[in-house]
Order: sequence, then C-alpha cells, then structure tokens
Amino acid sequence: MGVINITPDSFSDGGRFLATEKALAEASRQLQRGADVLDLGAQSTRPGADEVGAEEECRRLLPALVAIREQFPDALLSVDTFLAPVAEAALQAGANWINDVSGGQRDPEILRVVADAGCPMVLMHSRGTSKTMDELTNYVDLITDVKQGLQARSEAALKAGVAADQIIWDPGLGFAKTHEQNLMLLKHLEQLTESNIPVLIGPSRKRFIGAVLNEPRAKARLWGTAAVVCRCAQAGAAVVRVHDVGPISQTLRMAAELW
Repeated sequence: MGVINITPDSFSDGGRFLATEKALAEASRQLQRGADVLDLGAQSTRPGADEVGAEEECRRLLPALVAIREQFPDALLSVDTFLAPVAEAALQAGANWINDVSGGQRDPEILRVVADAGCPMVLMHSRGTSKTMDELTNYVDLITDVKQGLQARSEAALKAGVAADQIIWDPGLGFAKTHEQNLMLLKHLEQLTESNIPVLIGPSRKRFIGAVLNEPRAKARLWGTAAVVCRCAQAGAAVVRVHDVGPISQTLRMAAELW
C-alpha cells in the first residue's frame, strides 16, 4: 500500500501532493514501482494534528481521487478517513477501500457506509485523538489489549452490517504506543496474524524507527522501514503501508522468497 498524503501538514511529506497534478503524478509513480493499492489521505493523523472537518477534507481529497480514478480505472484506491461523509463521498467518487485510524470510533456512522458499499475496511487500533493519543499508552498487557480492542471494533462493524471478509486489522504502530510498545507489537506480530483476519502494518518512517536509529529526519528512515517490513513478511502480514514504494516493493519481493 502506497501512501499519498493530500495534506499540508503530514509528518514526513506534508504539502508535497496537495496539488491534484502532483498527487496524480505520485500515484502513477507508485503504481509503476509496485504499489498494489494506493491510500489517499486528506486529514493528517500525526500526533498533534488539527482536525479540518469533512468539508475541507473532501475539498482536498476528491479532485485528486477523481483524477487518479480516471487515469487508472483498474487501480485499487483506499481512502484514509475517520468521517462518514468523507467515506461516502470517496466511495461514490471511485474509492475501493476505507482505512479508518479510529476503527469506527470517531464517527460510528462510517461503519454503515462501509456496510452499504460492501467494500474492504481497515480497522486500526488507536486511543484518543491526534491531540491526546501520546498520553494514552498505559496497557495491562499490550498484545492482549490491542487484540481485544481490534476484536471489539470488529464486533461493532459486524453489528453495523459489515461482512467479516471485508475487515482488515491494523495494530496502529505509533498510535497511543511508545517506541518500546511498537517494537513489542512487531516482535509478537504472529499473535495477530494467526487469526483469520488480514493484518495491515504501517511502519513507514515512524518515530520509533528514528528512535532506534537516532535519526530525526523522517525521510532518512528508509532502511529502518525496510527492516520492519521484512519482519512483517516473516510474521505473515497481508499488507504494509509505506511511502517509499519502489525500494520497499523490492524488499518485500525478496523477503517473500525467504519467508
């Protein structure tokens, strides 16, 4: 899954793809370099980010989404949103997946939108909002608590009419997790992938990689990201969400041969 942030304030590439023509060019580049699905986001979810609301999110997102869909009619397009009106508009404009960092908690109506569309939905484990999540890192047992949280969100989705085979889990690296907790989740990833639900991991350029490598520059964390995606392949993750599609696609092809 290739990341295209249509925002001015995302943590590593804010502003680069805000213009529709630049988002379209990046989509073309990522698809050529091996992306299987593109994840378009118009609301930054980095720690401390301000929420812009559904109207502004749609204003940023829809021109790029429509342009990418027109040029690449067969591409799988995911939209990273936690708001039902944005999800509904995106699906009507040609999106295939919804990727909700709140797991349907922020706007529960999004579960009905996904149920009506019958599309895949990524349910991510998170706590609080971008403003509060760094303060919500206390767990009784991290792996158990994350798994139970994902199961609870899945049950809410099923109750809203989402089919079981539409659901993808994301343990939420960096979302209400310390650096050490992110590493622990990765070390015990099989406890999530042993379920029948596909698992998506989003490690790309994140702070915990910078902490291990003593690398403050997000864009300089490629090789740390590559190491993490090898671990994801070993553990049987279904999808990795990354910025650097070309080198990570090669890394995964090699890792798939090894594991």
